Amino acid sequence: MKLSLFVNILLLLLFFGTCIKQVEATEQPNVLVFLVDDMGLMDSSLPFLTDEQGEPERYPLNDFYHTPNMERLAKQGIRFSNFYAMSVCSPTRISIMTGQTSARHHTTAWIRPELNNAGEFGAQEWQWEGVTPKHVMLPELLKKKGYQTIHCGKGHFGALDTYGEEPLNFGFDINIGGCAIGAPGSYYGTENFGKGIRRRIHRAVPGLDQYHGEEIYLTEALTREVNAAIEDSVKADKPFFAYMAHYAVHGPFQPDPRFVDKYQDAESKSLAAFASMIEGMDKSLGDILAKLDQLGVAENTLVFFLGDNGTDAPIGPEHAISCAAPLRGKKGTHYEGGMRVPFISAWAKPAKDNPHQQQLPIVQGEIIDQVGTVNDLFPTILALVDRKVPKKVTIDGMDLSEYLTGKATTSTEREFLMHFPHDHRSSYFTTFRKGDWKLIYHYRWSEEDDWQQHELFNLAEDPTESNNLASSHSEKLQQMMEAMINSLEQAGAQYPLADDKTTSLKPSLP
Repeated sequence: MKLSLFVNILLLLLFFGTCIKQVEATEQPNVLVFLVDDMGLMDSSLPFLTDEQGEPERYPLNDFYHTPNMERLAKQGIRFSNFYAMSVCSPTRISIMTGQTSARHHTTAWIRPELNNAGEFGAQEWQWEGVTPKHVMLPELLKKKGYQTIHCGKGHFGALDTYGEEPLNFGFDINIGGCAIGAPGSYYGTENFGKGIRRRIHRAVPGLDQYHGEEIYLTEALTREVNAAIEDSVKADKPFFAYMAHYAVHGPFQPDPRFVDKYQDAESKSLAAFASMIEGMDKSLGDILAKLDQLGVAENTLVFFLGDNGTDAPIGPEHAISCAAPLRGKKGTHYEGGMRVPFISAWAKPAKDNPHQQQLPIVQGEIIDQVGTVNDLFPTILALVDRKVPKKVTIDGMDLSEYLTGKATTSTEREFLMHFPHDHRSSYFTTFRKGDWKLIYHYRWSEEDDWQQHELFNLAEDPTESNNLASSHSEKLQQMMEAMINSLEQAGAQYPLADDKTTSLKPSLP
């Protein structure tokens, strides 16, 4: 009799313990990372740059694009005017997932699925196959906290037939459309998203066969799928981490038929297509926010909106003040237009009495000039879910919570390191920002280039990067070079090759 009573009590304790764990899991906040491919700081009707008083300042490009849902999200939260990504896609995507700068995780260029695209003098040992089992990835850590982890859209974490090709390998429970490719074969369901085009079949988006033959745009198909996955998580009473990584607005520039008509006055058909793709992406954001509200989980869902590198809008020369005006440069370059991206953080539906929002009360409608980086999402999200960064992991990001909540009393003089030992629009360089100062160091250059070995800018006084101060501010140049070299060495950076292709070109002090 006593033994039977003891067993019953033990079973009851086990039952209630299980219930408590389930309640704790469902009480965790949801997280949505909304990542846009090739969207720069100026590709929006929402202004991110500020005037001398720190107020948002509109430029002509802000009046060209239409992104009402970004505007709505910004009113509900905070945006950064100085948020940095790597200048090409794969390095940024792995930085988001690891909290590490590309110089540390060693995927320093975009991944070409079939082969190593280091460039003629590129760092030959760079991690061109992408993510490996050695990397500690954000979805793995969230999964251990009871999260349903959803990947939707562009992966580009690894080459073909590698561990990194499949997001399910490193912590995602669900993978919708993610693989080794970095751009879709087609945005059109009528072309089976690439499977219907012989020359682009090797870039077809997988896993969307149910939409083949339909008159549907890829952005819309992915939105429907991620909303369905989120709904399944809510019905299962599980918190979710949804990584919505759109293929848009990466080329090919194929017009989104829902929006392209309003851009017929654009200077080119490519620009009209690009603008329609921007608006289609914005509609996706609005549709996901609406779905969260419909499911009754908007108040519990924290949203991070950002781009993966600078703009690739088809406007003007790549190193000019054109497609990101008034910023200089575009995707793949070492200038601000190549690595400054939009960043918004907000609760999907503000509610002051919500426990999660009381824990992280994000200020509404503000814009700040604090430097943030893609390395910061990893520690910020882990802090939100009360998960410490593993001791064995070295990260380069910081928890942005104090800045999101307005509790930071002063700006931090952040460092940002963008290391690109490869050949591209800008080749074989390191960009290093510290405070208001920015250094660009070229490992290989010639008289035919538009720059010298050292470029030094004070971004507070010269945001267009028009006045190279390297020769006139030798002491500051020395300081910045020392800091850059230190950061590279601490990260274990790899360097481009010398002419003999057997030795590396490490940076040296001027």
